[in-house]
Amino acid sequence: MSQIERIQGIGNQGPYAQGVRVGDWVYTSGQIPMVPTTGLVLTGPITIQAPQVFANLQAVLAECGADLTQVVKVTVYLTDLADFAQFNEVYAQVFATDRPARACVQVAALPRGVAVEVEAIAYTGRV
Repeated sequence: MSQIERIQGIGNQGPYAQGVRVGDWVYTSGQIPMVPTTGLVLTGPITIQAPQVFANLQAVLAECGADLTQVVKVTVYLTDLADFAQFNEVYAQVFATDRPARACVQVAALPRGVAVEVEAIAYTGRV
């Protein structure tokens, strides 16, 4: 039976773990453009919000013993698909190589009024 490790992370805003590691698998909660040390939520264009989202995602993965190169699946939530192209520019820099599978959906609203949220699944074992 796999051991389950839950990571609360800094800036956790709700009754959930920021990340959960189960054996070789890491599952992250959705990350928004909130600066963990201050609680400040970044607003403005997607090109301002998305880099903070990925910084948060990277921090949660690191706490779980993983990194972006081990991400196998990403789910992106956008409040406006008109932001899709600009989001992809940021995404392509973050995942320049080792690109994971991805889904991107438009949603009516996200927590704290942000424009983007991203969650990921990583595999840390050997293939």
